[in-house]
Order: sequence, then C-alpha cells, then structure tokens
Amino acid sequence: MDSEPDIAGADRTPRLSQARRVAIVLGLNAALIVGLVVVGLVAGSVSVLAAAGDTVADCLALALGLVAIALRDRDPGHPHANRPIAVAALVNGTLLLVVTASVVVEAVGRLREGSPPVEGLPVVIVSLVTMVVMLAGAFVLGFSAGDEDIHMRSVLLDALADAAVAAAIVIAGVIILLTGGAYWLDPVLALGVSLVIAVAAVRLIVKAVAALRGRAVDFDDD
Repeated sequence: MDSEPDIAGADRTPRLSQARRVAIVLGLNAALIVGLVVVGLVAGSVSVLAAAGDTVADCLALALGLVAIALRDRDPGHPHANRPIAVAALVNGTLLLVVTASVVVEAVGRLREGSPPVEGLPVVIVSLVTMVVMLAGAFVLGFSAGDEDIHMRSVLLDALADAAVAAAIVIAGVIILLTGGAYWLDPVLALGVSLVIAVAAVRLIVKAVAALRGRAVDFDDD
C-alpha cells in the first residue's frame, strides 16, 4: 500500500517547472554562441558556423517559448491555452529553416570553389564542449519532456539533435586533424546537418500548424 504513492510520484511532472527548465537550457545555449562563432571564423569551419546559427535560432525560439509558457499558465483552463505553445514551435521550425538555407548556400559555394583549409583541433574541442552542453540541457529537460506538450518536445529534440550534430562534427574534425586535409568533409557535413535540421523543422511546422487549427496532433510518432 505504501508503494502506490511512490509509483504515482514517479509519473508526476518533473520537480522543476517548464519555465525554469527552458530558462536553464536557454542559458546553456547562449553561453555557447560566442565560442562557436569565434572558433567557426578562426578555424574556417562552415559546419561550426552552422551550429552557431542553429544555436542563435534556438535561443530566439527558447525565449519566445518562455513567453508562450507564461501566457498559457495565466489561464491553463482556457480552450486555447496551448495555442501560444504551438506558435512558439512554429516559429522555432521556421527559424531553423532560415538558418538551414543560409548554411546550404555557404556549403555549396565552398564545394564549388574548393574547400579552404580548416583547423581541426579547435573544431574538435568546441564540438566536444557543445555536445556535453547539449546533453546537459537534455538532462535538465528530462527525457519525459517530449510527452508534456509540443513546445517541450521541440526543445528536447533540438537539444538531442544538436548533441548528435556536435558528435558528427567532432568526427570530421578528428579526420581533418589526422589527415591534414580532407577539408571537403566540413561543407559536406554542413549539408548533412542542414538536411537533418530541415526535415525535423518541416515536420514540426506541419504539426504546429495542425495544432493551431485545432486538430489533435500526436507528437510521439517521429
């Protein structure tokens, strides 16, 4: 009999509120931006700059998400209480598409003109740091965040996707460092990252629009 409250407690919303968890992830993302931009420019890595652009878009979306959560929580019983959440997810997906388009243009240009040298060691270091920070963000959110609502799911997926992207950039940086060449890996990886981000963004936009139209949307079928 005494075990039932513990079981129920395991299913409750995480101890930290959504707003606090999102604010922590926003802080982690913001702390990364300067480092990613500096390393991307110094190392000449378009894939790191792509990660920086994605992080900027994430920060804007997270800030908007905090506003959406506050608006929803003012009157959670309202029929359209979750509409701001869907709007935040829609803006998140749109920003990701804009960033993706700019990265694709730069990467294609580099492949056409010949990839310039890329410094492998700074790329590896900053990407390792990024991967750790993104995984820390996912831990703060809690892996059950995807079951809470569309916005929390989008934030969690962004954190996990960014960690995976950082891991891929680490691998490319190691190869460049060991071979002293293979600079074409950088723009090719940037294109691959862009494709993954674009697919996720389009799916998110479609679902957000459906939610705004009042349709029941299942966000667990990805």
